[in-house]
Amino acid sequence: MRYSSTSSLAEESATGCGDHEAALRDLQRALPHRALDLARLRELADDGAPVVCVIGKYNHGKSRLLNELVRRDAFAVADRRETVELAECHHAGVCWLDAPGLDADVGQEDDRHARVAVWLKADIRLFVHAARQGEFDAAELALLHQLRADEIRTLRQTLIVISQADQLADDGDLGQVVGAIAGQVPDAALYVVSATRHRQGIETAKTLLIQRSGMPQLEGAIADALGRVPAARSHEVALLLREIRDELEGLRSGRAQALEALRQEEENQRRGFDQGLEGVLGKVAADMAALVGAGGPDLAMVPDTARDRFAVTAAKLERARIQVAYSRACIQIDGFLVGQGVARLPRDQETATGSLNTVMVAVMGVSVKFRADLHRMFCEARGRARLHAAFAHYFELSKRRTALRARIAEASSALEAAARALAALQVLEPVLEPGP
Repeated sequence: MRYSSTSSLAEESATGCGDHEAALRDLQRALPHRALDLARLRELADDGAPVVCVIGKYNHGKSRLLNELVRRDAFAVADRRETVELAECHHAGVCWLDAPGLDADVGQEDDRHARVAVWLKADIRLFVHAARQGEFDAAELALLHQLRADEIRTLRQTLIVISQADQLADDGDLGQVVGAIAGQVPDAALYVVSATRHRQGIETAKTLLIQRSGMPQLEGAIADALGRVPAARSHEVALLLREIRDELEGLRSGRAQALEALRQEEENQRRGFDQGLEGVLGKVAADMAALVGAGGPDLAMVPDTARDRFAVTAAKLERARIQVAYSRACIQIDGFLVGQGVARLPRDQETATGSLNTVMVAVMGVSVKFRADLHRMFCEARGRARLHAAFAHYFELSKRRTALRARIAEASSALEAAARALAALQVLEPVLEPGP
């Protein structure tokens, strides 16, 4: 059987999920970096035959080794690179996988097949290295360290196989190679084999040749490892579900705290605006009280006559005092608003006349103000309340405020996603856990 290519490891395992697809998508959206773990859980949920996968660089004897293990030529063998997909064979209740060489070009399809075999499919990995190549190279060592760390975490086992032992000149050379490799991976068991000797021993019925091939020792180790697969799978399922649940709960808690902090920022921001504006309007009212509280008629409303055109009149002086007081009030209010990010009108309210596109003009207008106007606007509580409400309206439309609300909406959506993912995990747990 050959596996067809797909765009991701998660997609490789996603078919057949049925009614649980939506729950799985919720989990993957919340924890995209856990796609491989979720796909692995799906593999474990199938509770199929244990999977033994051979991995290693191409032309290191992987396919020939598998053929000896399954007792037939089920996998293609050639001197050139033959295995470019993930091939499998079922034998003795075990699924045997032959992966493309690990020295595939990064990003190529055969490299993806190798990763699927190693990290998604395999319960037991046979890491194959040809004796004639000497020590492990840096790439092989790096992968071995990853596999051995994964073995500690998930209990998935890795057996190191030194293949093609018959291709070295003598036992002395072989001993040097094995010793050097043993130094690279201390405390790891090494299985030195020759598939060629094993085949010859089988065909000629020579027991000594079969023993010298190292295959019986490797087969014994594989049998022992297969016996531990059920317990390892149960451990891995429990581990992954626990890790995912803990991460989701931490994610939900962190996002809830972030949302609460943003809402508190929103509240504090508005409270600061309200208190600051109330203080500014109160100061303006106090400054204005002496002017607008003076008794007598409002001389500013007395019209100028023709002969007063160039004269300094009481009406002109009064209008000047009112205009100065009003300008000072506007400067104080505008200064506060600018500090709060409330200066220009929202774009959808702007007019063709740019000078009119300010919040001060929108709220205060452009008409001439008299003593009664100033009294009504600043000295009466109702007038100050009207100004406060108008400025607060534009404060809520300011970029700073809308940006904060957008962050709150995003944080709320993220929290909902984490909550949905936790609910999805509850739905999927009975499906993901392997049967008895």
